[in-house]
Amino acid sequence: MNSKKQHRTSLKDLAAELHVSIATVSRALRNSPEIGKEMQQRVKELAKRLNYRPNPFAQSLRKEAPKIIGVVVPNLVTHYYAAVLDGIEDEARRMGYSVISANSHERFEDELQAIDNFISLHVEGIVACLSQSTTDYHHYEEIAEMGIPLVFFGRTCLTDRFSSVTANGDEAAQRATQHLIDTGSRRIAFIGGPNHLDMVRRRKHGYLEALRENRLPIDRELVVCNTIDYQVALEATERLLRRDDRPDAILAFNDIIAFAAFTAIKHCGLRIPEDVALIGFTDDVHAAYVTPRMSAIADQSHLMGVTACRLLLKSIAGDTAVYKEIVPQQLIIRDTSAKQRKPRHQSPKKDSE
Repeated sequence: MNSKKQHRTSLKDLAAELHVSIATVSRALRNSPEIGKEMQQRVKELAKRLNYRPNPFAQSLRKEAPKIIGVVVPNLVTHYYAAVLDGIEDEARRMGYSVISANSHERFEDELQAIDNFISLHVEGIVACLSQSTTDYHHYEEIAEMGIPLVFFGRTCLTDRFSSVTANGDEAAQRATQHLIDTGSRRIAFIGGPNHLDMVRRRKHGYLEALRENRLPIDRELVVCNTIDYQVALEATERLLRRDDRPDAILAFNDIIAFAAFTAIKHCGLRIPEDVALIGFTDDVHAAYVTPRMSAIADQSHLMGVTACRLLLKSIAGDTAVYKEIVPQQLIIRDTSAKQRKPRHQSPKKDSE
């Protein structure tokens, strides 16, 4: 018995064979007047030869005329993405829509497959956040060509063609870095994700602006932008902390990196915040439950989801405008960021109280 899974011919396969877009193939199979008779014939002949069969689930969905939107997120197990999805679902449900979600696991290939699946299911529209490995946007260009409504949140691309919802990460990072400076830190590291992500660039820009405004030297060795991965961030932080000129504060790009940095500081036998202060872009819930309690730049992630869904529903309703909404982040100061500087004449006992 052949254990190999049989490959179903998809619209994407037909499009690749004919060197045309998925939109052209889809329209040809529907006898759209936008596609010439010759191209319609070529598409139908190839579909027959390759035994293409439309997805029966998608057909039944269309017959029942449901109102379904697709959502693709990079990492569904994190609080941030779960909360954004919760906001999307709440708003969609309120407006009579259902939601199908897909987790890209921070992989371009999984994101591509999720978008392809949504197209095959004929969803009404899509809300998406880029995976950290996505640098090729051709699948979203095809979405634009097909006229499928799409809205980005968090990590975005093609912002001249699609509406987007982002946070004010540059301003938030600048405020957080300024707080670290105001409370005694001088060698502040930024540990981020891949540089091609607009979210990383915004947050790094705010951090650098705060250093410039305070005339603090910018040490490129303290700016570490790598894969968004707990172990990678843990090891990167430990390398920084073993330096003779180690940082005395860290601004972490997201919750994964923030908690990796938190663990690394403790692994190195250093105190938070006396030796190394820490602020993370992380959810407010978990930041409050560690010891010491973590200062955090918190997203209004549920509101971000609601806003993204509202923009998508406007697009589905025929609004062709491209919107750029910003949901502000909140700097919450707790125990990990402010160095406890006491007057020099105080005794060690009082200093530790």
